Amino acid sequence: MMIASIVGGVLLAGAMALLVPVAVFAMQVLAARRGVLPATIDLEGHRPTTAILMPAHDEAAGIAVAIETILSQLRGDDRLLVVADNCSDRTASIAAACGAQVVERTNPDRRGKGYALDHGVRHLAAAPPAVVIVVDADCAVAPGSVDLLARECLRRGQPVQALYLMLAPSGAGLRQRMAEFAWAVRNQVRPLGWQRLGGPCHLMGTGMAFPWATLSTAALASASIVEDMQLGLDLAAAGSPPSFCAGARVTSMFPTQASASVSQRTRWEHGHLATIASRGLPMLWSGIVSRKFALVGMALDLCVPPLAVLALSLFGLFVASAVLAAFGGSAAPLVLALGELVLLVAAVGGAWTQVGRRSVSLAELLLAPLYALAKIPIYLRLFTARQLRWVRTSRDNGEG
Repeated sequence: MMIASIVGGVLLAGAMALLVPVAVFAMQVLAARRGVLPATIDLEGHRPTTAILMPAHDEAAGIAVAIETILSQLRGDDRLLVVADNCSDRTASIAAACGAQVVERTNPDRRGKGYALDHGVRHLAAAPPAVVIVVDADCAVAPGSVDLLARECLRRGQPVQALYLMLAPSGAGLRQRMAEFAWAVRNQVRPLGWQRLGGPCHLMGTGMAFPWATLSTAALASASIVEDMQLGLDLAAAGSPPSFCAGARVTSMFPTQASASVSQRTRWEHGHLATIASRGLPMLWSGIVSRKFALVGMALDLCVPPLAVLALSLFGLFVASAVLAAFGGSAAPLVLALGELVLLVAAVGGAWTQVGRRSVSLAELLLAPLYALAKIPIYLRLFTARQLRWVRTSRDNGEG
């Protein structure tokens, strides 16, 4: 009986811990149903001088398209600066031919997007703009987005994050379309819902606008595999939490190669889970003690893991609790776990009605548990072969 009591206590504690991310996720989905906040940005008159900073490593195959979507949106003293970082292809020459300013950086021992951003910011310091917008070299920037981001950033005096979506290629299979749906939940539904509730937004790596004073003093030079998330947390702790601007939109495509897609997801999810472990609870406690809602909001949002992780953890807890109850143990963990499973399923369904229909049908959504199970090897590698350093995702042309 003592062992059953101990096990029951552990399972109950686990269920209570999982209640936090499940409840936060459900609140975000519910709040997002109210739609986009009304625009409060004056799009007339002078726009702040803006620099687009584009880090690029071996992006010769697609950088011309990315540059083309940006140049038509620049005005007056605006500029586009490409940092060709440790490139072994024609990234620099193609970018220059397309009309971008280009600086090259070569340092094989210090590789990663953070180092490229730091190099670009130091180059811009000779004639600093009012606003810097970071855009990845494989992204397309929707018309009007540069203007909207620059004005919103100036109005708030804080970092602003555009809506960043990754799209499945035409004719993609269910796994990639399911990934497209999961990405839209993470980068569209949840930030919009959190914005509705007055919360801040995590940085997403591209489509990020910063006041010059904020970015020029930030610690950028690192090889972190989630440098954008780390930067957003650091800025929030320093009193400049990012906000969400759903009206500005940046898109990119998932790689078609299966190996590249797995590598990309492994980097994102290992980095996210490691950040939850290292910064989630400390930031939550710091926000509560200092009574800073922005820190509490960032921490609560951070502590919602990838949906597959959350679903697998909750299902495992449910099964263990059911076994305990079957052998005469407390039913409390089972009841709580079941309630959380129902809430999670309802929230995922609600998110699907908002952004999922364009990616997967309802019948396909019912196969989501199989999608989660297929990702178990990624999570096991967190303990056996955790990805610690930045690795470029291979593009379809085989470079990189």
